[in-house]
Order: sequence, then C-alpha cells, then structure tokens
Amino acid sequence: MNLNISGHHVELTDAMRDFVTQKLSRVERHFDHLIDAEVVLTVEKIRHKAEATLHASGKNLHAEAVADDMYKAIDQLIDKLDRQTRRFKERVTNHHGKGPQRIAEMLQ
Repeated sequence: MNLNISGHHVELTDAMRDFVTQKLSRVERHFDHLIDAEVVLTVEKIRHKAEATLHASGKNLHAEAVADDMYKAIDQLIDKLDRQTRRFKERVTNHHGKGPQRIAEMLQ
C-alpha cells in the first residue's frame, strides 16, 4: 500500500509518521485490498484534525476526526476507518443467503 502523509500548519515528526503507519497496519490487517492512503494532519489553534482517504479496489473510504491532541485525533481516525473497512468487507462477502423462496414452498 502506498502511504502519503502530509501536514498543514504542523511539522511532521518521525514519531508522528511512525504512529500513523503503525495504526494503519491495523486497517490493513482487516482488509488487504488497499491500493493507497492519503493522510492529512492539520492544526488550527487548539483544534487538531486528522483526515484520511483510502483507495480500495471498488471503493474509496474517507474519514476525519477532530480532538485537542493530534495523537487522539489519529486514534479516532483509525477507529473510524477500521469500522468502515470491516463493514465494507462484510458487504462484499455477504451474499444474502439463498435468495427468495416461493410461497408454495414455504407452506408445504
């Protein structure tokens, strides 16, 4: 998976980059058809915002989180992305059972 991390009004440290890549490995574990990810970290006064867009085969997933600490915002972001990827994966693999049954078959 290609990973692009950028910062707006914040200097990206190696610790932040390592934290994001470590947390995104959790999402990759659930869904291995990810093509690339774009993560943007933004600071506006005391508001820390993390947003990400994941490009998967067949769907683009987007989430964003706002907190008073950048690491909290990244944690919340990864939780949201993890939920989205699990739900998308369940939809892809779920085939809704056998399909509709006829009323005559149900009455017998």
